[in-house]
Amino acid sequence: MKHTNQLIGCCGLDCAACDARIATIANDTALREKTAALWSKLNGVAITPDMMSCTGCRVEGPKTPFCDKLCPIHTCVREKGFDTCADCAQLDGCQTLGRIAANNPAALERLKLLCRQEQTEDEAAQTAAAAALLGIL
Repeated sequence: MKHTNQLIGCCGLDCAACDARIATIANDTALREKTAALWSKLNGVAITPDMMSCTGCRVEGPKTPFCDKLCPIHTCVREKGFDTCADCAQLDGCQTLGRIAANNPAALERLKLLCRQEQTEDEAAQTAAAAALLGIL
């Protein structure tokens, strides 16, 4: 299902709060440099400021190399034809997603909120369909 807030990443992270996205939108060279240095340290790999160009993993536009090609969650979501992990029946038991949720529990909560919103929308559609059917009889 295509979820409304496209700045919630496939994994539930909030792309709107991501420094790579903020630096891209604001064209902030200093923030790109700071983010590249931090991500290099955290990930133990060389990440350069020019890699810090991203609009979010679920919107059109540039992506960081990790978000575009290396993220196992983004890859899984694409392979399964989902919009986010919220569309997957294995949401609660997924080990890959569990690594993100362990570091950022709010990501899992965002995905669960998307699930609840989808269920509410489905229930509303079923109620409307039933009411329309009753109106026909």
